[in-house]
Parts: sequence; C-alpha cells; structure tokens
Amino acid sequence: MLKKYSQVFLTSLFLSDILIIALSWFGAYYLRVGGYVIPVYKSAPPLSVYLPLTIYAVIIWTIALRVFGLYAPMRIVSLFEEATQIIKTSLLAILIFITVVYFVKEYKYSRVVFFYFWVLSTSGLIISRSRLRAFLRYLREKGLNLRFVLIVGAGELGQKILSSINRHPELGLRVAGFLTRRREKLATKVSDAPILGLYEDIKKVLATHHIDQIVLALPLEEHFRLKTIMEAIDDEMVDIKIVPDFFDYISLRGGVEELDNIPIINLRDSPLYGWNRIFKRCFDILFSIITLTIFSPLLVIITILIKLTSPGPVFYRQERMGLDGKLFAMLKFRTMREDAEKVTGPVWAKEEDKRRTKLGAFLRKMSLDELPQVINVLKGEMSIVGPRPERPFFIQQFKERVPRYMLRHKMKAGITGWAQVNGWRGNTSIEKRIEYDIFYIENWSLGFDVKIMWLTLWKGFRNKHAY
Repeated sequence: MLKKYSQVFLTSLFLSDILIIALSWFGAYYLRVGGYVIPVYKSAPPLSVYLPLTIYAVIIWTIALRVFGLYAPMRIVSLFEEATQIIKTSLLAILIFITVVYFVKEYKYSRVVFFYFWVLSTSGLIISRSRLRAFLRYLREKGLNLRFVLIVGAGELGQKILSSINRHPELGLRVAGFLTRRREKLATKVSDAPILGLYEDIKKVLATHHIDQIVLALPLEEHFRLKTIMEAIDDEMVDIKIVPDFFDYISLRGGVEELDNIPIINLRDSPLYGWNRIFKRCFDILFSIITLTIFSPLLVIITILIKLTSPGPVFYRQERMGLDGKLFAMLKFRTMREDAEKVTGPVWAKEEDKRRTKLGAFLRKMSLDELPQVINVLKGEMSIVGPRPERPFFIQQFKERVPRYMLRHKMKAGITGWAQVNGWRGNTSIEKRIEYDIFYIENWSLGFDVKIMWLTLWKGFRNKHAY
C-alpha cells in the first residue's frame, strides 16, 4: 500500500513540476513583452513564437530533475539541501535549454526572457516543494503517511538512531521497537521503545507487526551475525538499511557513495568537489574583483604611506600551508621592520610588539594588512572564507598536541573564517580555533560563507587580538 502511495506522490510531484515549468515560461514571456521591468522598444513578438519552446523546457527540466535525484525519496533530506540541488539543476538546465534553442531555432529570442524563466522556474520549484513538505508534515503529525521502523540492535548505536528519529517527527518515521541478542532484555523497553524479540525472532516480528523499514544497527563485534539476519529476511517485502558502527572513525564529512554499484563509506572527505568547487571558486573570483575595484584607492594610499614611513618592501611574503597541505606565499602589507624575526625566529605577534612600525600597528589593528590576500584568492591559493592559514613552523607544533589539527587543510585557507568572526584570532586558544574550523568544514555551504562575510563586515575589521 505504501508503495502505491509513493507512486501517487511521485506522479503528483512530476505533474506539479511540469505545470510550474510551463507557467514560468509563459510568465517570463509576459514579464518581458509587457515591459513591466525592462521597457520594450520594438514591437513585441507574438506568443506563438515562444509557445513551441515550452515542450523543450519541460523535457529538459524533467530529465535534469530526475538525473539530479529530485524524484527520489527525500524524507531524510532537508529543505535547504533540496533547494540547493534545485538551484544547481536549474543552472545546468537553463544552459542546456539556451544551447538547444539557439542551435535548433533560427529566431533570435530575448535573453531577458530566459533569465526571467530561470528565476521563476527555480523559485516556483523551491516554493512548491516547500509547500508539499509542509503538507506532508501536517499529515504525519496527524498520524498519516508514516513508516514504521524496526531497529535490529538495542545498543548505543541503535539508541542513537532512535534519538535521531524522535528529534525529527516531520520525517514521518516511527520506531516500532528493537531486536536484541540478550534474552534478559525481553519484555523491557529502551528509551520508551519496546524490545520485540531476539535477532532470530525477526521473521516472527515482521509477521506480527506492521514494519516498513528495518535498520541494522549492530555493533562492530556483532557484524558476523549480519549473514544470518539477512538470510532470514531475504524474501521479506521491507526496506532494509544498515548503519555501520564507524562513528568513532568518522572525522570529517563522512558519507556514502557508489563505485560501479559498490557502496563506499567515506570516513573523511572534503566538501570542495563537483559543483561545490566551481561555485565557491566563481564566488571567490567575483568577490575579489569587486573588492579590488572598491578598495583600489585605499591600496594605493597604503602602498605610498608604507614607502614613505619605513625602509623596505611594501609587501611581506610569508610561507603558509593551504589546501591539502600545499605551501604558498601569502601576501600582506609589511607592518614590521624588515629584520623583525632575524634574532627571534618565527614567533607570534604580541600586544605592544616593538617590531611593528607606527603605520603597521594601525594596519594590523584594523586588519588592513590582510587586503593584499585578495591577490592570493584570485590566484586560487586562498578563498575569501576558510580556515586561516598557518606557518609550517607552528603547524609542526600544533599537530602534535591538538587532535584533528591537520583536518583544517581539507578546505582552502581563507582571509576570514568562522573562528575569526567568533573571536578566535591571533594568539588565542588553538583548540577552540580548530573546533570552529572543523565545524565550518563539516557544515560548509555558500550560504554559510555569506553569513561569515556579513559578520566580518558587521563586527568590523578591528579585533582586540590583532597585534
């Protein structure tokens, strides 16, 4: 029955998407020819010229949505993740659409119509799916459209799964109970969920309880039981999922992917791959060009002042470690004497540091010495947002005493970062800085980058730990 409901839901979603795409194309046409935003100076083309392209749009978008997995079950996917996937899909689809249209059709169509169409279709798909999620959430709160889960394994891992399911009632999952290997646990409860039987009772439990999904949550030392359990339920019409007991080994953005239909578990991975890498790089280039354009007069003024107030070069190049442990020369405006580390060697700058020039003290206090790093961003050595890069000399010390320190190099180094906007900058706790850096990498998104940039501007460049 649930399979039938699922097919009805997917069919409804498919038809809804077709309607939104078609209406968005008509809406884009009328927005343009009506001159509501941009005036039309020539006679508007008739709708009959644009009407046939609706078929192209519908076919391209529905294929793209299917290829990108947007017709797969998304109970455990957040709205933000789905919206991000829709934006990526729409970007690719509009490029294919424009290419196909200009190769197949001889008529010169308005580029503005294509832009309006992309905005309307993307917004429409996101809004429609958010409304659908709200409707499903309402149904699930009323006890409808639920899936009942049997957790095989009543240990710590199984209890974590139960807690996660209970924290997200909007997913429509309900835990019917547990199976355990310990006979003394029978007729008891684990976190308010009943123990329904032993591992070997699984077929009997499936026969006497309504179960839609089985989650295998065995501890590592019990994985040898998997074969027996799987043989027992081989012909059962239920969804089967397995949660490997690898939590202690997952250190950064763990996940599952496939290689020729072989599931591979990632214990550690970088978020910068595929479209993520392209979007972040484009964002960095665009923002760097804007920054250089806006601040070019200030850069010229600082350059002149440095030359007038102290002997030595304008820029200071310092070796830092970036993405995947690669070294690069990070640029800064020179704020100290040219021989600042001749006697001491590499040391942290400190408050009232006598090695600073008078202008340098001001530049460091206002973080203006960091502006030349925009050039590092344009070269691809850094990003606008990311963990601050450190010198190899200090890295050798930190990685020996700070757990997971080197994981910060799975993301491109940044001019500003989550640790910096939260006050962990300069000569502060390395442990707290790493904690914030790892949180940033594990939760990275372009939206998170924009938030950090906004906080950087909101809190100002001035920092009490900038010596």
